[in-house]
Amino acid sequence: MRERPMLKSDLINILVAKRGVTQKQAEATIETIFESMKDALCRGENIEIRGLGAFHVKNYQGYQGRNPKTGQVIPVKPKRGLLFRTGKELRDRVNRPAPQQAQADLASPESKGPGSTGTGL
Repeated sequence: MRERPMLKSDLINILVAKRGVTQKQAEATIETIFESMKDALCRGENIEIRGLGAFHVKNYQGYQGRNPKTGQVIPVKPKRGLLFRTGKELRDRVNRPAPQQAQADLASPESKGPGSTGTGL
């Protein structure tokens, strides 16, 4: 498992390696995609990417909140938030066991679970 999150620079390097484009072309491509997505979300548009998921802009109405220390009523302004819902294909792929883990599970009898004899009884 990876120790750090994938960064934009990692995506650029993958694009260079897999598509044979220059570093500058890859940077421009990734930047164009991300800027287009940001612009659409700022306009309140939802984004659907088949096989990956969907970004949704959610509008929250204003309400009367309270300061937890003083109990003073504070008006909270309306705002927008972003939600990401994974697509079925990605969800299924993430939940699929890794190939080496699946082979290890098949090879070891103790992988049946705690207290299980593996006999089905």
